[in-house]
Amino acid sequence: MIKMAAKKTSMFTLTERLTLAANSTNVFATVDLGSYVDVGDRQALQIHSVDFIYQGTNASEVMQVTFAGDSESKIQVTDLNRGDFVFANDRCLIASGQLNFDTGTNQLSNEADIYPDNFGKGADDGRFVVNDQLYLVGKTTGLDAAKALNITARINCSIVTLGAKDFMAIAIQSTAADN
Repeated sequence: MIKMAAKKTSMFTLTERLTLAANSTNVFATVDLGSYVDVGDRQALQIHSVDFIYQGTNASEVMQVTFAGDSESKIQVTDLNRGDFVFANDRCLIASGQLNFDTGTNQLSNEADIYPDNFGKGADDGRFVVNDQLYLVGKTTGLDAAKALNITARINCSIVTLGAKDFMAIAIQSTAADN
């Protein structure tokens, strides 16, 4: 069996937090991957999973008091900067999630719409990234004007070395997705 990637590290976690303090306003952040990706050595980042943690204005606040009414909060992680949310068929989309609050039932529901590719077997599970940054965008509605919603993305990944053909194919696909 031919392996697509050879692991250089065990799994580790990168985190980035978005603070949403205004309704219907996109908030952006980046995760610098320059220390993990190396074109000369065909070194890539393999993203195994992305989890989203939703918290209120402070870490101990009950989420329901963060919202003034029915709410939808969403977040996406991409490997290209689109400047806005993307559709699910966009190849740069790595992970997506949302949190909904229903005032009628006082219930929160949280779901991850898309996780990284998981079509591999065992060590090959995950999404290979050869770009030097990840991009996050988040937005919420129904937020209490005196509150903020914090969304933390926990990105579980490892560093891998790809074969020359595999690295080139991923780089070409990423460049093609940029158009």
